[in-house]
Amino acid sequence: MNAHTSPLRLTDTALRDGHQSLLATRMRTDDMLPITEKMDAVGFWSLEVWGGATFDTCLRFLNEDPWERLRTFKRDMPKTPLQMLLRGQNVVGYRHYADDVVERFIVRARANGIDVFRIFDALNDLRNIEVPMRIAKREGAHVQACICYTLSPVHTIDGFVEMARQMAQMGADSVCIKDMAGLISPYEAYDLVGRLKATLDLPIQLHTHYTSGMASAAALKAVEAGLDVLDTANSALALSTSQPPTESIVAILKGRPRDTGLDLALLSDIAQQLTQIRKKYASFETGLFGVDTNVLLFQIPGGMISNLISQLREQNALNKLNDVLAEVPRTRKELGYPPLVTPTSQIVGTQAVLNVLLGERYKMVPNEVRSLVKGLYGRTPAPVDPEVRRKIIGDEEPIQSRPADLLEPEMEKAAKEIGELARSEEDVLSYVLFPQVAMQFFKRRARGEGLPAETVAVLAAALAREEAGALA
Repeated sequence: MNAHTSPLRLTDTALRDGHQSLLATRMRTDDMLPITEKMDAVGFWSLEVWGGATFDTCLRFLNEDPWERLRTFKRDMPKTPLQMLLRGQNVVGYRHYADDVVERFIVRARANGIDVFRIFDALNDLRNIEVPMRIAKREGAHVQACICYTLSPVHTIDGFVEMARQMAQMGADSVCIKDMAGLISPYEAYDLVGRLKATLDLPIQLHTHYTSGMASAAALKAVEAGLDVLDTANSALALSTSQPPTESIVAILKGRPRDTGLDLALLSDIAQQLTQIRKKYASFETGLFGVDTNVLLFQIPGGMISNLISQLREQNALNKLNDVLAEVPRTRKELGYPPLVTPTSQIVGTQAVLNVLLGERYKMVPNEVRSLVKGLYGRTPAPVDPEVRRKIIGDEEPIQSRPADLLEPEMEKAAKEIGELARSEEDVLSYVLFPQVAMQFFKRRARGEGLPAETVAVLAAALAREEAGALA
């Protein structure tokens, strides 16, 4: 079917990136369940429901098992492919994990309900997505490889197209342009999608954020160029640092050659319910309700700006925000122009804050920055500034190999450490990824904390009977 006349397909992100972008990922599973059946009935190409920060947040803040969330979604939305965001060799964490962890995570994620793995690497180092792609492919999932879109002197359309060509050779089923900061302009989107469609015989998907105000316009120009799938978020969780509104895109294309065919009335019904649910999370709102032009000036994603503000507030130094915003691009250049996406956004941002607050650049260097310069996250898009490299690691030579090749297997050791607190392989994986956070979650679970009141009462009664029997 001709990409210029076939219906545009949509991925709705409200159940993952929508609330991650706007509500600090705090939406509880129970609050999503009233809309899951309706979301499943819409006819989306996929629903993004897992990965990114959701895994960490479930364990750390919500006292929820992320695996149980996934199983619940699969049960309630059986008709629509469920999609997750996988950080390549970082999985859903903030460091590189050994290949055995990556393999078992993908195997269990697939078994628990993930149909589409969207896989990216923060440095666009394809060596870091090779193993995840191969395992997901082996498990029969749809493998979507990501180009982390960013702007710099070393990032070009030619480079992105070549990257996508290599992804196709690696077995990608589709390619996603992941514009995590909302930087892509309408005409750049048109040119990039057009080049990708002319080069690859694969579906092309666009993920962008509304932060700069260009997202809907960029989406429409991408559609004109032959885009196959677009990420949107239900209007109740769209705009600002989230995605373009699903309903608006559906309405714009209605009656045109790329008509999505989706039911606007059903989407509106979902939006009304989500709007009420969102009110429960007012305390987690980002406070960024309109267009943020700082993203165009400094190329800093909205979530990263919030993190910088938080760091400065803790140091009683909010008056230094403009200095930090100006420092980020300079630090990023010196560190080899990494795209600003988890975890590199946190790495560059923290170093920029330290450079400003301490009054001497690179006077203090976090271990993560040191690891980046050593090559332990992968190959940076451009070489690290030689003077900065010497200041951080001296005469030590950065590694040239794939970082995960240096890592010993981790699963067996982790299983012994967590012991009987782990009830499944999924629990072992949670522990490997977030040891302290998962350990505390498992201890709370063992005590019955966070369970429904009636369940806690039954457990308490059973324990009381056991104790009485022991005393007798």
